Amino acid sequence: MDEPLSNQEAQKLVREIPKNGTVFFTPHAQKAMADDGLTAVDVEKVLRAGWVEMSEYENREWRYRVRTNRIAVIIAFESETELTVVTVWRF
Repeated sequence: MDEPLSNQEAQKLVREIPKNGTVFFTPHAQKAMADDGLTAVDVEKVLRAGWVEMSEYENREWRYRVRTNRIAVIIAFESETELTVVTVWRF
């Protein structure tokens, strides 16, 4: 994706992909989850119930912060049916 999605467009995909697509986790995200005592289920809850706060272009891809009051998840869309969790942290 050359241009960033609006927060609203990103939020729609963030809600849809875990239900009907594929969610990948980078090794960094897996380590961050383990360090903070988080599971894939915790991350999926953030994707379902959180809000897209911002986007940022990094490492030649648009990344989006999805968060709740307690957890933030940085994701990158691979396609309209796939996303990658780049990192995660607990507040």
